Amino acid sequence: MKIYTKTGDEGTTSLFGGKRVPKFHLRIDAYGTVDELNSHIGLIADQEVNKKRNSFLRGIQEELFTIGSHLAAEPGKEHKYLPPLRNEIVDNIEAEIDKMDSELPALKSFILPGGHPAVSYCHIGRCVCRRAERLCVDLNQHEKLSPIIIQYLNRLSDFLFILARKMGQELNVEEIQWRPKK
Repeated sequence: MKIYTKTGDEGTTSLFGGKRVPKFHLRIDAYGTVDELNSHIGLIADQEVNKKRNSFLRGIQEELFTIGSHLAAEPGKEHKYLPPLRNEIVDNIEAEIDKMDSELPALKSFILPGGHPAVSYCHIGRCVCRRAERLCVDLNQHEKLSPIIIQYLNRLSDFLFILARKMGQELNVEEIQWRPKK
């Protein structure tokens, strides 16, 4: 099988189900951003500090791939080959957030991204996650999505923030607190 098909050379692409849409379609933007997020999660998982979390982070990548496949599917058609969206994926993220948060000092101010490249990767992933969430919320206004998609992305951005803090703690990196100028 060749990697190129030439079917998109005029600026359209196919959804699962066969419908062709412009490559700038909101649905394409949404699943493309989820794919971008998945790449950032891979980069975060590859950081030495995340060795013990590697399996959990790879699980997130699997869930994002499932979400992307649902976003790439033509709405209104039955897609029996798509993996199911499971409600417990939100519970799993929440449990991991709570576990890490219980090991962190209380937040007393906003934190600026940075301090260590691994921590910064996490903050970049969080920003991409928020963008994916916004795009899915917008898409949901036009074509109803499974609520689990938006819930998961919302929780995942929280997870990435807490993960950045936890990674910083494990790397002995001082958090950069935002101090507004008076």
